[in-house]
Amino acid sequence: MWVFITLFAAGCQSIRTAYQNSLARESGFLHATMARSLYGLPLVSVYLLACYLTFGWVTFPSDGAFWLAASVCALAQILATYLMLRVFQSGSFALGTLLAKTEAVLAALIGLPLLHYTLSLMAWWGIALGVLGALVMSIQWQNLKQAHKDLSLIFGLGSGLCFAITSVTASMASHALSGSIITSAGVTLWYVLALQSVILCGMQIAKSREVLAPFRNNLRLSLKVGVLSSLGSIAWFTGFALVNPALVKTLGQIEILGTLYYSKVRFAEKVSKQQWLGGTMIIVSVILVTVATIK
Repeated sequence: MWVFITLFAAGCQSIRTAYQNSLARESGFLHATMARSLYGLPLVSVYLLACYLTFGWVTFPSDGAFWLAASVCALAQILATYLMLRVFQSGSFALGTLLAKTEAVLAALIGLPLLHYTLSLMAWWGIALGVLGALVMSIQWQNLKQAHKDLSLIFGLGSGLCFAITSVTASMASHALSGSIITSAGVTLWYVLALQSVILCGMQIAKSREVLAPFRNNLRLSLKVGVLSSLGSIAWFTGFALVNPALVKTLGQIEILGTLYYSKVRFAEKVSKQQWLGGTMIIVSVILVTVATIK
């Protein structure tokens, strides 16, 4: 089941990221980062109610493990989204999304001591090949010696690290709750989006000195970002709760196909042979991870 959930999440995220890139160009990084949480919260609230009616409610731990993990998840996702949008400004749409894909191997490494998941050798090869494919697609080899000075590379890798932390802490928060794992994932997502909305709306209001500032910029585009983000996040968080987040994120790299399409068609960016090679490597990595999981 997690395979289909992840494919759905990747499809939603591919389209949402394209809209979010447009929103960042028109309304700024802060609003584009805020829109995914604030405008996605109503739909997630309806989803959580449906989970409660279908699967029942959950019990919160007394040690505060849920609140800590979920709060770290919310903050890490804010920073990850902001850094990815900064890459769009300093590099390209494709570059930002591709560099953020290093999160798969980072999630695997972070998850080993925290989640105690184990991976087969084939799964590790798949994760490594996926990350290598993302790097092949994004790095300009002629400037490799100066890569450490490339803001696009630094922001992209930082985004990947923060997204990896998001994946792992989302899984930790969901498993800290007692009850249906589906409802647990929904509760985690709702809290994360609510906390993000409060933080980001507060920042936008303080910056503009206008209480209604979060609702005045590109309402239609903000709604598209919010709805697609909420649908994708519901699927992502459910996937994180069901299996190792590293596997979910590796399979989710199939999103690269959508990234290449939007990069070429929507933003008129040239897709090189190097990027197509990296994309092929990523597809192979997805196949390896899927086969390793099924076995």
